[in-house]
Parts: sequence; structure tokens; C-alpha cells
Amino acid sequence: MKMLAIDTSTHVLGIALADEQKILGEYTTNIRKNHSIRLMPAVESLMKESGTAPGDLEAIAVTTGPGSYTGVRIGVTTAKSMAWALNIPLYPVSTLQMFAQNGLGFPGLVSPLIDARRNQVYTAVFSGETTKNIVERQADDQIILLSEWLGMLDQRQENVLFVGEDTDTRRPLIQEQLGSRAVFADWAEQTPRPAEIIRVARTIGEPREAHAVVPEYAQLAEAEKNWQKTQSGRSE
Repeated sequence: MKMLAIDTSTHVLGIALADEQKILGEYTTNIRKNHSIRLMPAVESLMKESGTAPGDLEAIAVTTGPGSYTGVRIGVTTAKSMAWALNIPLYPVSTLQMFAQNGLGFPGLVSPLIDARRNQVYTAVFSGETTKNIVERQADDQIILLSEWLGMLDQRQENVLFVGEDTDTRRPLIQEQLGSRAVFADWAEQTPRPAEIIRVARTIGEPREAHAVVPEYAQLAEAEKNWQKTQSGRSE
């Protein structure tokens, strides 16, 4: 099955294209530039270089969050539009699961971290040791105060591998609470690989029709919160 993967849920822009047993190409940048302008040219370039026509695609996989509200929306909207136009299934994949794949094989827990502001993080926990080719989920995606999350991990009494580019700034607090049980991924493993989206989609993913896939923000966007406050004030 020839599958295209798209990730724009953080500053990283990632695209991958694979057939049954081979990665045909990957495109990854980690720069603060507008995904909405760069995504489709990158997709078109990767497909052209690999000799893949749109009609050759049999499925699309996309990260649905949590992460940047705008970034998630760009990726999901683009993937849905392509899947609908091509009449092919769409596979939603958690952004945190994609990040956690960098910890595959770690003898302990894997906790990806994405900044959610106000001392909060988007996170989840996975087991690095697995008989499959994907890390095994042990907790749902959530938004939580980092200090509270570390307290919960401390109770597990296991080593924890932290992955994600937001781990370095939080290293002192993590080490203070978990001590030597806190392990940090190598710098090259902090950036997610879009090919892992395809691995996850193929292993545990559920194909859906394009209209059924929605962003998973783990919280309301700031604009939505303000709108709800306004509506609540009007109804009082």
C-alpha cells in the first residue's frame, strides 16, 4: 500500500512516502516558517522526485495533535482534502505517539513532551519495550502541569525516557523530581520522523473516511475559550 504521511503539528514540518516495504522519501524541516505556505509544495516535490502520481496513493496518514492549534489544523485540513479528492482512506495518528516512537526499545517508560504554555505540557506515557514495532500506549494524551505529571511518573518507579524538543528547557525540574531515573533522548532523537507515522498507521491505525477525522487539541483553543466566555455572558 502506497501511503503518504503528513505532520505539521509542531514547528517541525514532516512528510513521508512509502510503499509496502520501502520508504520512498522523507522531508523534514525544523524551522519557524509558515506550514500553510510550504506544505503542498513539499508534498508535490517529494511525490515528483519519487515518481508518484496522486492517483498512485492508496492511503494518507496525518498527525491529529495535540500540538499547535494552527499547525494541527493545517495538516488535518490538507490531508482530509487530499483523501476526499482521491477517495482513499485517512489514518489519524497521535502526535505524541509519533514522538514516542523515537524511544522504541528503551527499557522503561517513554514520555513525549510538547509545550502547552503556562507550565503545562501535552504528554502521554508509553512502554518502550514491545514485541511490536511501535511503543505501547499506557496513558491517554493529555494536557497537564509538568510538576503534576512528574509526580505521577515518580510513583511508577521506572526509568523514564523524555523525548521532544521541549525537554531541554525542563531538564532541571525533571531531574529534581525523578533523579537518575530521568533519561533524555539524544539531540538527534528529539525531532520526530514522519516515516513513523506510517509505521503506526499500518500497525495499529484505523482507516477512516476523510470527514470523520478531526483535530485532537486536548483543550479548547484560546479563541474558542474566549468565544464561549462571551456566549456565557450573553446568556446570563
